[in-house]
Amino acid sequence: MTETVKVNELAKAISLEIVTGSEVALDREITTGDVSRPGLELTGYFNFYSHDRLQLFGNKEITFAQKMMPEERLMVLRKMCSEDTPAFIVSRGLEIPEEMIQACEEKEIAVLSSKISTSRLLGEISSYLDGRLAPRTNVHGVLVEVYGLGVLIQGDSGIGKSETALELIKRGHRLIADDRVDVYRQDDLTLVGEAPKILQHLIEIRGIGIIDVLNLFGASAVRGSMQVQLGIYLETWEKDKRYDRLGTSDEMVDIADVSVPQIKIPVKTGRNVAIIIEVAAMNFRAKTMGYDATKAFEDRLTALIEENTQR
Repeated sequence: MTETVKVNELAKAISLEIVTGSEVALDREITTGDVSRPGLELTGYFNFYSHDRLQLFGNKEITFAQKMMPEERLMVLRKMCSEDTPAFIVSRGLEIPEEMIQACEEKEIAVLSSKISTSRLLGEISSYLDGRLAPRTNVHGVLVEVYGLGVLIQGDSGIGKSETALELIKRGHRLIADDRVDVYRQDDLTLVGEAPKILQHLIEIRGIGIIDVLNLFGASAVRGSMQVQLGIYLETWEKDKRYDRLGTSDEMVDIADVSVPQIKIPVKTGRNVAIIIEVAAMNFRAKTMGYDATKAFEDRLTALIEENTQR
């Protein structure tokens, strides 16, 4: 599942000024996160022109264009205005050549402007588009932010994932998505999850129905998206099953081709799963910072054995 981004959505998301652009121009779709700096094209070299990309003009491009004759400038800019060119963007609040506006209006292409530097603007555009245009998949579960960590709670249907998430929300943590989590790869090691638009801020509790977390608990109880850093799998407690008691098993789960650490928590009557998940999140953070309680215990045990052996 791949989303598309319209020019007016990009302009709104990163606060771009619309210099010119009809409704058709602003409705054009951006299909790639790559952005073109058309320096060679201004010289008339179009052999490898990336016509389907956003065309970003910085100080170098505008300065070069200003030294061209008006007729030549209009001819080159007209050639840059292809049927699938999403928009022209000018950074640093630079003066926009009249020929650019004329050429773009002829082909119904928007001209946008920003006052920030070219490199910073390029970074903001790429970051936004990479997130929006990345291929998405959805997983069944609940994504919550616990102590700044994105925790994906999964398990069998009816085991209490949503109820656990509700308890975590009441304890001051934040909901990202309930029931279905849309995930995408931000890069090879980073997985980001968010709620589908229809399910944003909503959570389903059996016996009560659907509740609006934003309305009931306030804006501080929800978040739009979050990196998935830890997986929690809730499973029904089995009396004869052996469970990890020392935390030595390093299980991983693959989601969208990204490996995420996963902890399995057995659920039975009397266990406060929300508190266990809080502790699991804190312990995971401690491990990433270099402290491993299991290793500390094993070191103490080894030292104790050696001490008793020497006696």
